[in-house]
Amino acid sequence: MLKSLIWLLCISLPASMAFAESAPLKPGHPERHFVEKGDTLWGIAETFLNDPWLWPEIWHINEQIENPHLIYPGDIIKLVYIGGEPKLTVERTGQRVTMLADGTIKLSPKARVTPLDSVIPAIPLDKIQGFLVDHRIVENHDLDNAPYVLAGGDGHILMGTGDTIYARGDFAETDKAFGVYRGGEVFKDPDTDEVLGFEALELGLTRMVSLEGDVAKLRLLSSNEDVRIGDRLLPTEERKVDSVFYPKSPQDEIRGRIIHVFGGVRNVSQYSVVVLNKGDRDNLGVGDVLAVHRVGERVRDRITNELIQLPSEKSGLVIIFRTFEKLSFALVLRSSRTIKVFDEVKNP
Repeated sequence: MLKSLIWLLCISLPASMAFAESAPLKPGHPERHFVEKGDTLWGIAETFLNDPWLWPEIWHINEQIENPHLIYPGDIIKLVYIGGEPKLTVERTGQRVTMLADGTIKLSPKARVTPLDSVIPAIPLDKIQGFLVDHRIVENHDLDNAPYVLAGGDGHILMGTGDTIYARGDFAETDKAFGVYRGGEVFKDPDTDEVLGFEALELGLTRMVSLEGDVAKLRLLSSNEDVRIGDRLLPTEERKVDSVFYPKSPQDEIRGRIIHVFGGVRNVSQYSVVVLNKGDRDNLGVGDVLAVHRVGERVRDRITNELIQLPSEKSGLVIIFRTFEKLSFALVLRSSRTIKVFDEVKNP
């Protein structure tokens, strides 16, 4: 009798209550979200879930929608229950959504136009765009062995967009476009002292005009910093930059460290870009979310006079947005306390 009563009680409860314990839903979550320009997938996931990286587990693909994995302004993300389990699905309205000052949602008819830059990204792209294109990780001696800027046209020693430069080195006949680079950080593993990679900072883009022997004449097509004699040339990469990915937990167990923070600071805050000592060889991928843990202090036990390592404490979350063989770039999405270089990262 008691079992029957409990069963009746469960099926009479709203689905959102009956499955509250098993579903990763945030208390007070909305039933729908109107997607606006400026939204990010992470931000949308946070409105529904306590743990946004669990988004793929409850995302329901509507096969009637063209490109159901992509989300656009004007879409409506709806919470539904399928087989008693909470799922998030997209409704493509073909309308423009405007949030008014009083919080009212205004829908306006709009023809479906979906240029690439209209897709809702996973994270704020303005925080990472420079690290998608301007930073490159190279192996030892890659820069040392690369062609170098020999001279500037008209005797210039500092060159910018539109200037002619002359470079000397071993040029492949098939390479016509080059990035101009200058050496940056040398990244080492803090635990093993292994050299993980060398940072190459892109200064500009050039195109070859002519080649005589080992001396090339090139035109500087663009520059974000003065190009100098001695700077190095590397062939441009044909690399797809993909901002459309789902936050997720890594496939494998990851235990690593933050080894560098860009910007010349040691402490890290929300939307800082950091370097981790884990990469492709560790099966770490774009979109993987890792928890940051502050390494516990070593204190002396005044009773036994021993040095004791205190437990680490969770201090934030990062998401991987670019990987290399031994390293990865990550964006700090959440920080509950100060994050520092050498803090640990592990599965959330």
